[in-house]
Amino acid sequence: MENSYETDKLLGEYLLFHYGQDEQLMPWKDGPHNGLRFPARTVHELIDLNSLSSSTSYRAFDVGCSVGRSTFELSSFYNEVIGCDLSESFISAASSLVKENELSYEYLEEGDLYQSAVAKADFDPSKQISFLVADACSLPSDLNGFDLVHAANLICRLPDPALFFNRLPDLVKPGGQLLLATPFTWLKEYTPRENWIGSGDSEQKLVEKLKPYFELEKKIELPFVIREHRRKFQYSVSLGTRWRRVG
Repeated sequence: MENSYETDKLLGEYLLFHYGQDEQLMPWKDGPHNGLRFPARTVHELIDLNSLSSSTSYRAFDVGCSVGRSTFELSSFYNEVIGCDLSESFISAASSLVKENELSYEYLEEGDLYQSAVAKADFDPSKQISFLVADACSLPSDLNGFDLVHAANLICRLPDPALFFNRLPDLVKPGGQLLLATPFTWLKEYTPRENWIGSGDSEQKLVEKLKPYFELEKKIELPFVIREHRRKFQYSVSLGTRWRRVG
């Protein structure tokens, strides 16, 4: 399936979504400000810090990382973090942020007028942070045994989510955490109808798909806002869940 995420306009949208200032992403005072900083909130509002020790060997994997904000957030808690995405332009941007700490980009204001901005990544340079282009439905076999796996707004963009679910028991080691966020926006252009995990009952079906290897520990609502231009926004609410790998 052709990757629809390889345009400069979308790259700018997602860099703004991940790294933009609140007033850039939502310039209207009466707008839905509860949807800001989503890529950071999926980490900080779902992770179980009580199960972490002072070990420096912890490893995390951010699947469908887009331009990398959640990956950098995970590096606050894990010594090694790998982010992957199918979009080459997204991974190129995230990799540039590892090397340079900042990246210039443009986001749409109106019509064909763009605003310039700079994405800045805040992270400890002693941490091992890397990015690679990879398909969540066909991940490299040497990726396994992570202490935490994070996947935000990924499931309903996969052509076959079952292939990703089948890899999760190997990706997350026993006792590890799985952080998921999804708005269950099933669209046939991304996921053929026969591969949807549910239709109105997706939350229940998600639990069924993850048993018997994972137990649900936490469930919260995670609103998010994606700006298309200064007068047009996508407002959605992801179901945020934390699971514990058992067995």
